Amino acid sequence: MVRIGVVGSISTDFVVEASRRPEQGETVFGDSFETCFGGKGANQAVASARLSADVSMIGAVGDDEFADRLVTNLKNENINTDAVQNVSGVPSGSAIITLVERDNSIIYVAGANNEVKPEDISKALVKSFDIVLVQNETPVETIEQLIDMCNEVDTPIILNPAPAREMSEAYIAKVDYLTPNESEFKVLFPEETMENILQKYPNKIIVTLGAEGAVFFDGKSRQWIPAVDVPDVVDTTGAGDTFNGALAFGVASGLALEESVQFANLAGSLSITKKGAQAGMPTLEIMREHKEFNTKWKFGGEK
Repeated sequence: MVRIGVVGSISTDFVVEASRRPEQGETVFGDSFETCFGGKGANQAVASARLSADVSMIGAVGDDEFADRLVTNLKNENINTDAVQNVSGVPSGSAIITLVERDNSIIYVAGANNEVKPEDISKALVKSFDIVLVQNETPVETIEQLIDMCNEVDTPIILNPAPAREMSEAYIAKVDYLTPNESEFKVLFPEETMENILQKYPNKIIVTLGAEGAVFFDGKSRQWIPAVDVPDVVDTTGAGDTFNGALAFGVASGLALEESVQFANLAGSLSITKKGAQAGMPTLEIMREHKEFNTKWKFGGEK
């Protein structure tokens, strides 16, 4: 069984569905409201755990009414929460998500996720993982130290740079995989073309393209991996997080990068058939039933 460490946010999603987004100063009627478990870190941890990985979550919750529910949800997904701390005096993280015509926009409030400190992560813990997965919803100094640690102990690391912020070339060089979407790519590389950057960082930068799939450069040519068509799209909120959790699982299982991206694309596509970031995340059994599943893919010591 592959061991995946996820360092990142744990939050509650407040999801409003409406026919359109309000203009400034305007009030519109919504069609539905739902509270769901979320946070990019927790979402990606759940995505990996559903695929049968041994996942440990490193993060923080506050001292409000949501904290126990958030931790219990992770435990119910068979995720180790020994490194999830309760921080007093701050709320747990939250995200306000508006769904319009099956697409989303998000306002994120970090809360306790800002309290994940560099000293909360040890080299011994990082070394125990087959791969580490991190996002940008925790402090930058924590993320940079984590990247340095992974380099020191030779543990591969995937950085999903969401929400997008500037990043130095030194740390781009240190991560094993960087997975921006198109808008995040523009923040990271505002003066560069995608083609040039992909060639500059072969087998490292994987740009997710939503309904168009994902693309990377393998050192010889540009590899475009198309998305899998799903007839009944309900909610795209968790698609990117599912992609990253599945990518980590594929890479840690020993799949080649192209196969790992294909596997992650399939998982991300299957995740958008239910409302909520985590609800539609597929198990490995569900993925095996899909016609796009490659029977040559082997996981967790399978032969």
